[in-house]
Amino acid sequence: MSNSTARPGAFLVGDHLALDFLNSRCTPSGVWTEWLSDGADLLDWLERAGAIEAAVAEPYRAGRGADRQALDEVAAQARSLREWLRGFVGRHAGRALGGDAGAELGPLNDLLAHDDSYWQVEPDDAERQRPLRLQRVRRWTTPERLLQPVAEAIADLVCHVDFRLIRACEGTACTLVFLDRTKAQARRWCSMAVCGNRAKAAAYRARSAGRRK
Repeated sequence: MSNSTARPGAFLVGDHLALDFLNSRCTPSGVWTEWLSDGADLLDWLERAGAIEAAVAEPYRAGRGADRQALDEVAAQARSLREWLRGFVGRHAGRALGGDAGAELGPLNDLLAHDDSYWQVEPDDAERQRPLRLQRVRRWTTPERLLQPVAEAIADLVCHVDFRLIRACEGTACTLVFLDRTKAQARRWCSMAVCGNRAKAAAYRARSAGRRK
């Protein structure tokens, strides 16, 4: 059963969907917290992270019995994929990703091979430059398809992101990771509102204690 009422909202601070997915189990306050404990959790997280739309989530959310069990099994697959990603990022973050890392991508490529999507030409509502656009459409035929947006995000991370810019938050006991997109590449915290402010408060207390001595 989901424990969503006993935990904070998902921490979407990674600046990349794949890293937000990795952060779906983390220690925002020194205690490991899980956001993908079951199928209902998975749907909530995917929707909040912008990986799927509400219209995609609703039919699965309304399922019962065997459908709910199947969704729970996909949540278990998601947790397994996430821990594989945690190990991969842990081994390679902070340095350029080499071609030899491709030998580690079996779990990702296996998941990508199960996609069920196609391309269509559709009118472009914005009509900025051209009246038509190429749009990818996904068939949400089984609960397993819910992991495809995450798999594509991980593939994008591996192929297009500079792993030297993947950072771990410097907050005490915080395990959140993020992509440092700042101009100076000097981001230190998952969030200034969380670990940044904690660090400032701790530094202030240390200075105050020093002045009292």
